[in-house]
Amino acid sequence: MTNLQIEKSTSYTREDWKKGYESQPNEYDYWIDDIEGEIPADLNGTFFRNGPGLLDINGQAIAHPFDGDGMVCSIGFKNGRAYFRNSFVKTEGYVAEKAAGKILYRGFGAQKPGGWLANIFDVNVKNCANTGILYWGNKLLALWEPGQPHHLNPQNLETINLSDLDGVLQPGQAFSAHPRIDKGKDGKGDVLVNFSVKPGLSTTITIFELNSQGKLLKRYSNSIPGFAFLHDMAITPNYCIFFQNPLTFNPFPFFLGLQSAGQCLEFSPNKSTQVILIPRDGSKAMKILETKPCFIFHHANAWEKNGEIYVDSICYESFPKVDMGDDFRELDFDSIPASQLWRFKINLSENNVEHKLLESRCCDFPNLNPNNVGKAYRYLFIGVAEQPSGNAPLQAILKIDWQTGERQIFSVAPRGFAGEPLFVPFPNGVNEDDGWLLMLMYDAAEHRSDVVILDARDLSKKPVARLHLKHHIPYGLHGSFTPHYFGE
Repeated sequence: MTNLQIEKSTSYTREDWKKGYESQPNEYDYWIDDIEGEIPADLNGTFFRNGPGLLDINGQAIAHPFDGDGMVCSIGFKNGRAYFRNSFVKTEGYVAEKAAGKILYRGFGAQKPGGWLANIFDVNVKNCANTGILYWGNKLLALWEPGQPHHLNPQNLETINLSDLDGVLQPGQAFSAHPRIDKGKDGKGDVLVNFSVKPGLSTTITIFELNSQGKLLKRYSNSIPGFAFLHDMAITPNYCIFFQNPLTFNPFPFFLGLQSAGQCLEFSPNKSTQVILIPRDGSKAMKILETKPCFIFHHANAWEKNGEIYVDSICYESFPKVDMGDDFRELDFDSIPASQLWRFKINLSENNVEHKLLESRCCDFPNLNPNNVGKAYRYLFIGVAEQPSGNAPLQAILKIDWQTGERQIFSVAPRGFAGEPLFVPFPNGVNEDDGWLLMLMYDAAEHRSDVVILDARDLSKKPVARLHLKHHIPYGLHGSFTPHYFGE
């Protein structure tokens, strides 16, 4: 059987999947007029989304998508219409490489052309501003976890500056791409919780809590032993929760220009994953517990019940390391572990951690009703592979009802590829799943992207609306929604 025949027996072809990683060098703004269905009249606000828009620099391929220059998209919804705009974050690195017409920076997987002599002792990594996007405190922030956020104009997406959040951040201090919003009562008193990681022989975690005006409420730091690769966190009313993956970082090949930063990471299967519990009120000491070795990129949610903490997380049995000397577009999905959904139960009195598998289907990008962040919840929405087993691209959205066990799937296979689903509550919603799911997906058949609006109450129904863009947007990472309208 040929490779082509093998791929045809799955839900996708490699050539279709690869096209979604073509660069989109153009910036657009226009009303979206090519629409199937109808945009709900009461869906008002702006859907922001961020991800790598350039996967090459003047024909020189970027070695890893994490190193692609950030491109922010906004879809403004108002009175049953939608306005699209996209723009690159004009970072220092983006501007310099555009002027030079070549790769100038190293990154997670990127090395400058010219071998080790061109890279030796160069530790200047580009802030790609390509991972998250958030409108908070009247500021639109493009987020990249190892560095400061970039402040954008929400109306036209023009880059304003590299922001220290009005003095909240020290020069060069990171501000994670995975903030959590702790919802206040009756929609008031919302608090943004985010973190900064400073790795080394020991790792310092600094947590920031900001009110809805962007003013600092709390800042507290804790040091943990060893190197920590912390991409995401979960919160409850009382704790910030991190999972310290059993990874080691050997800096010498990086300093000597022999390997990229990502190539210097190694998974230690004989070491435990550390569960780090940091009290948010400072009344108790930080606690570190151990659990089964695993690798976690993203958390779905966490909550407290009867003296125990539950955390739902996307887990890999081991670090999904890719040989970064190869083209990531030629990735062999069968060669790396599939991500699955696990639930951890943390017993604070007995200081132990149990876990169980919740969903074996390859999955990532979990989302839920924002009113249930840090609380017990019934419904989870998550990107999944079309095929029920094995590793594969995400081509569907799965809804899980934890109360009944019911699963619903909305699929865009065989030629569609799903992005992160984002839950937007109905203005007057009562039930937890009263809302829409917004998703930016790639349609390989038309080589364009669509904005899909789903009724979160029932994914078995056809989309409420499918908005066809005039072009494609490369696969992205994370998005957010604000009730503020930023359109034409």
